[in-house]
This record gives sequence, C-alpha cells and structure tokens, in this order.
Amino acid sequence: MFYASRHPADSSATRNEPMTEQMTGAQALVRALEHVGVDTVFGIPGGAILPAYDPLYDSTKVRHVLVRHEQGAGHAAEGYAQATGKVGVCMATSGPGATNLVTPIADAYMDSVPIVAITGQVSTPLIGTDAFQEADISGITMPITKHNFLVTHADDIPRIIAEAFHIASTGRPGPVLVDIAKDALQTMTTFSWPPVMQLPGYRPVTRPHSKQIREAAKLMIEARRPVLYVGGGVHKARASAELLELAELTGIPVVTTLMARGTFPDSHPQHMGMPGMHGSVSAVGTLQRSDLLIALGTRFDDRVTGQLSSFAPNAKVIHADIDPAEISKNRHADVPIVGDCREVLGDLVNAVRNEHNEGRKGDYADWWRVLNSYKETYPLGYDQYEDGSLAPQYVMERLSALVGPDAIYTAGVGQHQMWAAQFIGYEKPGTFINSGGAGTMGFAVPAAMGAKMGRPDTPVWCIDGDGCFQMTNQELATCAIEGVPIKVAVINNGNLGMIRQWQTLFYDERYSNSDLNRVKRIPDFVKLAEAYGCVGLRCERPEDVDATIRKAMEINDAPVVIDFVVHQDAMVWPMVAAGTSNDDIKYARDMAPKWESEE
Repeated sequence: MFYASRHPADSSATRNEPMTEQMTGAQALVRALEHVGVDTVFGIPGGAILPAYDPLYDSTKVRHVLVRHEQGAGHAAEGYAQATGKVGVCMATSGPGATNLVTPIADAYMDSVPIVAITGQVSTPLIGTDAFQEADISGITMPITKHNFLVTHADDIPRIIAEAFHIASTGRPGPVLVDIAKDALQTMTTFSWPPVMQLPGYRPVTRPHSKQIREAAKLMIEARRPVLYVGGGVHKARASAELLELAELTGIPVVTTLMARGTFPDSHPQHMGMPGMHGSVSAVGTLQRSDLLIALGTRFDDRVTGQLSSFAPNAKVIHADIDPAEISKNRHADVPIVGDCREVLGDLVNAVRNEHNEGRKGDYADWWRVLNSYKETYPLGYDQYEDGSLAPQYVMERLSALVGPDAIYTAGVGQHQMWAAQFIGYEKPGTFINSGGAGTMGFAVPAAMGAKMGRPDTPVWCIDGDGCFQMTNQELATCAIEGVPIKVAVINNGNLGMIRQWQTLFYDERYSNSDLNRVKRIPDFVKLAEAYGCVGLRCERPEDVDATIRKAMEINDAPVVIDFVVHQDAMVWPMVAAGTSNDDIKYARDMAPKWESEE
C-alpha cells in the first residue's frame, strides 16, 4: 500500500514540490522506470531480483518480456534501443543471471548503444562473503560500461535510475549497469519525483568550437581528393539529413562504415560504398587515395584501416566525435572537433556556404573521374555455382529487391553479416542493426525481437548464420509466445563460414572444428522452428528464392524461419587480409585491383 504525504504547509507554498509516497525500494524502482518512460523490459527473474518482479506484475505502463536467456535480454534491449532511439532495458538476477548480461553489455559498449541493465544483488550484509549466487557484477563490468552503480540504500533508487538513463542516452551513448542489493529492494523508503541528480563530473560537450569548424571548411575547399568518412556516430546523432546536405553542397564522395549503413543512401551517386576488410574496392580506394579524410563519428577501427601505418597515407584528417577520447587515438587529427555530429554537420554546412559566398569552392572533377572508374571497373560480384547450388549473395539481392529499404535488417557476425552489408540496399538510417565492434555471435535473433517490439509496424528481417543462429535461437519461443512475428533468414552453409574462409585462405584448407554437420541436418532448422511455434521453410535452389521470400512475407501472425541452404565454400569478397595494407585488397581470390587509373 502507498501512503501519500505532504508537508503541513499552505498548498500554495508547496504546489511546485514533488509528491512523496511511502513504498518499498522495489516499488520505487518500478515507479522510477515508469517516470523515465520505459515501456518494455526484457528479463528473467531470480532470487535477488524477485522483489522487483512483484510490483512489476502490477505495472500498467511497463511490459516485461520473459526471455529464455539473459544474453537474449541484453541483445533484445540493444535491438529495441537501436530501432527506437530510446534507452533499452534488461533485467536479471545476481550471479549467473548478471554475468550472462556481460556479453550484450560489452556489445553495447563497443557499438555505443544506450541500454540500462538492472541486476539484483545479494543482501548488503552478504556482499563480499561469496554468498549463494553472488558475483561482483559492478567490478566485472567496470571496463565495459559508461558507468555503473551498486545500490545498497532504497532511498537512492529513484535518483540512480534517473542518473543511469541520463548517462546512457546523452553524450556518446552506451550501457549503464544498476546493481541493487536485495535488502534495498525490500526496505521501505520515501519516493519523490523528480529526484535531484548528482553528476558533477558528467558534462558531455555537444557544441563544436567555431574556430575548428572554420578551419575544417577551409581544408575541405582546398583539398583535391577529399572524402566524407562516415561512422555510426552520425546515425546516433540523428544527423543523416545534415550529412546529405553537406555532401550535396560540397560534392564530396561519401563512404559509410558497417555501423553507418543507410545513414547515407546507397543509391546516391556520391556514395562510394562501405570501406574496410570486406568493403568495396571503390570505398577502400577512395580512402587510400584521398588527401583529406573528414571523419565523422567514426573511430578508425582496425577493420576499416587495415595496417594503420599505411592507411590513407597522404591524407590530412578532420576528426569530429562527441567522445574526445576517440580523437587522435588511432590516427592524428589535424583538425580535432569535439561535438555532437548533428551540430558539427550543421555548422560545417554554414561554414562551407560562407566559403562559397566568398568565391571559394572546391574543385573535385579530376577526383570524380578516378572514383567513377573505380565504381565501373570493380563492382561487387560473386560466384555462381555450376551444380545449381545457392549463392548466399543472391539471397541477399532478392531480399533487398522484394522486402525493400523500409524494413529493418539485423545480423550477427561473420559471412552472413558481410553479405547483408554488401548486397542489401540501405536507403534509410537505422535499417541495419548488427554487432560491429564486438562481433557477437547470437546477436541477431534477440536483436530482431527487440527491434520488432520497438517498431511493431515495421517489417524486421533477421539475417543469421547457421552458427550464430544456434547460440540464441531459443528466443524464437519468446517471439512466438509474445506475438513478435520476425522473419529469420538462416544462411546455412553447414559450417562456421568465416572460420572456414580463413582456413581456406590461410590454413591450407585444414578445416579444424568448423564443420557444423549440414549433411545430416543436425538440427533440422525447419523442425526446430516448428517446435518453437514458428513457421519453418527451406530453400535450396535459386529458382525457389523469390517464392520462399514472398511466402514468408505473407505470414504476419507468427515468426518465420527460412533455412537457405547455400554453397559451403561461398566466400566474402573483396577482402583485406588482417594486418595487411588496404592497398593489398583482393576483389576475388588472387585478384587485386590496379590503382594506376588515378595517375
């Protein structure tokens, strides 16, 4: 029972004061979640967090989704956050429940995804005694969270929840852990909202410095071979419109990293593709031959740069990021800009316009002649198989054509992720959700579930590999029970595909522990889907791909799993071998581009 109280003063003197109520810490937790706007929580109850589940049962504002594994809860929270732009929430109990959240927390940290993970902890007197189901989750997650809290007093719960959501969603987004001792959940407290946050050292810089903006605009005008090197931070800043405006104003080519797919439309003539280890020859060549990198919300990841010392060797660097720790971390920035990418891009547009008004404009005609030759000479391609077996790239092309750019696509890590990045056309920001930095197997199915729950009117397709799929496919049961009709395209090559590719190329075809027994069909993914209450389909021939996809698209009252049985030796090309220079990119096995065309 709640007891409302007010100070015994005149109502006119207190009308602006918050309403206070007596309740348990657990009730305060649920009330605080309601106040910060949470509508969905993914989790599994257990002993230490159980006090919080009792008032959650009565909440009319917060829907709890009972997942089948805590890792699924964390990835679902990530998918929800990425699809909606809101903070995703997951919940688990102490010990193994909390440690099962470590992987999705690390994933969210690497990809700057705003989630709040709430975990139960053993009672305060037991902390540090190796009590049953005790784990120091605050200590464990310290390197992989923006911040974390250990709450031992019920009075602190509302304030800390408010702080956690503020930290997760502002500045560079990221995960925040709130670990709450069981006795704090059970103790009575006075609930008051809004609380006064205590974050004296947390002041993210969002406004870029005008001097740096002017210097950047000057360099852009002077450059002969500039490129807009766009990372996931541009999408996180909701700055795709400003990016398009700057690109079209300047005529500068654009490359979008794996985490920025869709932030700039694939169909735009200035788009050069995705750079990196499995990027397009045109995108890699654009970066390598540039004289100015305008790096926006990107961190010069090793998968993009290849051998760092040989990356874009003749380029000056403008580096804009909301996180000052990223600037000059891997590559020295000639013009460092700390700020929110949306504000940076808006200010750059104005600064470039001022340059144009003064009669100064960049001339990139020669540069575009080189870039267009890259596009024409080295388009993405793939092998067709004489035995009639299915090419996974063809599946992606048909998904792109039939499902279209309005859908959300999720992927885990590996060959299927790269094929999805390469052969599906992305026209809108936030339509490709994948595990980029951590490269987490098992990400795609629960992330698709979270995305679909956040955007129920949007088609959501999970592109998964047969290896990844077997790590978290138990969440299909959650989807079936909760009424979440995602579509899952399993790219089934019968092995750990990227492992096999590396073993083919670098380990003399010694396929050590990468075979998943496709021939015996263990498991049979169609039967597995049906066992989970889903519709199971199988496609093994190119001529059946369209009909299978269309059949899946017609089913909207249950999740659908399609087992696309593809050729076991399909490879991802182009490829820059790990640790080598981007100049050594191969667009097929033993086939390298000739760069002389720009001379």
